[in-house]
Amino acid sequence: MRPRLFVFVIVAAIGAGAGVVLVVGGGHDDGDRTAREELVAERGAQVMPFDLEATTHHFEPTDFGGVQRVVADDATDRRQIDLIRAHLRAEVDRFRAGDFGDPALIHGHDMPGLAVLEANAHTLEITYRVLDDGAEVTYRSRDERTVAALHDWFAAQLADHGAHARQG
Repeated sequence: MRPRLFVFVIVAAIGAGAGVVLVVGGGHDDGDRTAREELVAERGAQVMPFDLEATTHHFEPTDFGGVQRVVADDATDRRQIDLIRAHLRAEVDRFRAGDFGDPALIHGHDMPGLAVLEANAHTLEITYRVLDDGAEVTYRSRDERTVAALHDWFAAQLADHGAHARQG
């Protein structure tokens, strides 16, 4: 088995095991999930200038890291599209400098993957691209620990943004 594939299999197994623990241990019930999503939405409104109700986050883990897209639900909503682009462009500059403070404010300082990303930002190649309906950020790293942390970070955002986020 190739080393990268082996690491992916191990990370997937650990993630699956954690899911079993959450299910067996009770995890979050729908009330807790809703409260968490509401908290994240409130915090997000203080950090993200675009309207969470009018946009969707997409997180696509890849072998090299991942792709994050934020798009307006209405492809003709120029205001949301401009706000998405400005926000993601600024976040890319911060992330390149190792500043992941905005996600920490929204999701908590103990957010999965966050500490590794902050410590290993120098191993990340981060690019920004304009989309017709928003923008995307691509994260690449050759460091397997950083890639695994990025996948954990994506998973946490998927869970926290609920109906406003999609995988892929």
